[in-house]
Amino acid sequence: VQLQAFGGGLVQAGGSLRLSCAASARTFSNYRAAWFRQAPGKEREFVAAIRLSGGNPEYADSVKGRFVISKDNAKNTMYLQMNNLKPEDTAVYYCAAQADVGIYFYARAESYDSWGQGTLVTVSS
Repeated sequence: VQLQAFGGGLVQAGGSLRLSCAASARTFSNYRAAWFRQAPGKEREFVAAIRLSGGNPEYADSVKGRFVISKDNAKNTMYLQMNNLKPEDTAVYYCAAQADVGIYFYARAESYDSWGQGTLVTVSS
């Protein structure tokens, strides 16, 4: 599946942004998907994950209570609503997905074989 992430930008601390990830899959509902991010000079880290067939989403502790991952299977699109943004949220955000088969670890990048190109989020203090 091909993924395209967009919606990044510059926002002040305390502000909000919504990222979108559009998928080319015919049946996106059969996938699991996630958002990761990579800040300058740091390793890529898990942000949030969701199974597009349903179930509870998962979040990194650093974003829990501020970010919400959601999906619209009819539009083959996944979202990341980011509220109360902090300067430490500044990073390139990537969406990722893989057909939802087998056991997997949702927070591990290797659990996903398709990646979007990334969208930059900059939070100013």
